[in-house]
Amino acid sequence: MEFHLAQANISRFNAPLDDPSMKEFVDFLEPVNTFAEESQGFVWRLKDDQGRSASYIESPFKDQMLAINISVWIDLESFRAFVYGTVHSYFLRNKKKWFDLKGPSQFVMWWLPKGQIPTLQMAKDKLDQLEQVGDSPTAFSMKNLYDPEGRLLMS
Repeated sequence: MEFHLAQANISRFNAPLDDPSMKEFVDFLEPVNTFAEESQGFVWRLKDDQGRSASYIESPFKDQMLAINISVWIDLESFRAFVYGTVHSYFLRNKKKWFDLKGPSQFVMWWLPKGQIPTLQMAKDKLDQLEQVGDSPTAFSMKNLYDPEGRLLMS
């Protein structure tokens, strides 16, 4: 069976998306997401009903200031190349401008069968699992990476 890498992250915005302090983030949200979609190894990303960024989806986490991002990639290398080797890295490095780093900020990855699309509930369950038991082959962070067979990789 073939597997793809799913990732989910949630972070709390510092302000609503229509606040002037969020302008740079909002202005680049769609271009960065489009770039992701055009990146080698990209498979899928969560969007709202109008095809916009998942940041516009009503949060199932009972906090409407939470940004939700879920995507699927062919492999870990493709995901890391996009996150750290493209314009996305600027937003990652400067996240304190737009996100409350003291609030609930969570990131999780897991392998899922090729063709399966993660749901919001699946992402929430994986985030909960990571928080409760730490990194494992079924829910892990960038600190401890696993391959699809459940083997710990050297980071």
